[in-house]
Amino acid sequence: MQVSKVSVRAEDSKRRVLKDVFGFDNFRPGQDAVTEALLAGRHVLAVMPTGAGKSLCYQVPALVLGGLTIVVSSLVALMQDQVAALRLAGVAADTINSSLDRDANVAAWRRVAAGQTRLLYLAPERLMTTRMLEALARLDIRLIAVDEAHCISQWGPAFRREYEELSRLRGIFPDVPIIALTATADETTRTDIAAQLFAGCVETLVLGFDRPNIKLGIEAKQDGKRQLLSFVQRHAGRSGIVYCLSRKKTEEMAAFLEKNGVRALAYHAGMSKDAREANQNAFMILSGVVMVATIAFGMGIDKPDVAYVFHTDLPGSLEAYYQEIGRAGRDGRAAEAHML
Repeated sequence: MQVSKVSVRAEDSKRRVLKDVFGFDNFRPGQDAVTEALLAGRHVLAVMPTGAGKSLCYQVPALVLGGLTIVVSSLVALMQDQVAALRLAGVAADTINSSLDRDANVAAWRRVAAGQTRLLYLAPERLMTTRMLEALARLDIRLIAVDEAHCISQWGPAFRREYEELSRLRGIFPDVPIIALTATADETTRTDIAAQLFAGCVETLVLGFDRPNIKLGIEAKQDGKRQLLSFVQRHAGRSGIVYCLSRKKTEEMAAFLEKNGVRALAYHAGMSKDAREANQNAFMILSGVVMVATIAFGMGIDKPDVAYVFHTDLPGSLEAYYQEIGRAGRDGRAAEAHML
């Protein structure tokens, strides 16, 4: 069997980028197969466990391919975290989003238009405007990545219409490989994503859901506050997330923990944007903080040292439960998911 010089060069290039830019000697399971498919120009739908390193699956090919990679991301905070991490690694990355002032967004676009930016992070609402698509069509787009791709199926029709409109991308950029990534997508959701985004023509890689470092525990609810406090105190000094069903309960539980000497913060959609951002930033930056939250908190949260996720109530679904507990143990250390 003959191996082309092109494929050998691509193999060498991706491993050089992996080592020199990101500091890893080897790919994690699944990353190599996804990277190889994209470098060969094929569309990919990748379902990988939380903490498995989905971002590298498009970041490495982006740097090997050159030109510009567009990353569609659902949350401003996630975009900013990813851009900051890439810049620390010496990668020219930018985001244009609603949290930045006009001057910052204009400056970012000028870098993109000048060919200085390798990865550009955009929300679907900004990407799928006529003006943005026309401007991007004039540039050297080499790769498109759609993160949190389950939103296409679960949110698109009812919540964020622009997720559904991402199906237009394959027609606007017919020669550009597209990767859709998610940590949670059952067979129905995968089929839906494949049909909407790729018209069925996609290489699907499902790499399992198991997170062996997370210990699952269930306990009958008796005195919820005391049970929570006892659990948190057993993990004193560690960061954790506590999920509650209601906004009122979120605030009550946070106040209860604070009263008992635990550094706890509340997070729910009823809080002001500034208050939510301040609490999220404190949680992300500081160690030993407990975030007591509704499901408004979580998507895209990539804090590696979360030691536990505690549910004071049943989650909305099995998929929601998997997503929520997946925020624990991203550093590979032993973690707990405990539910009343």
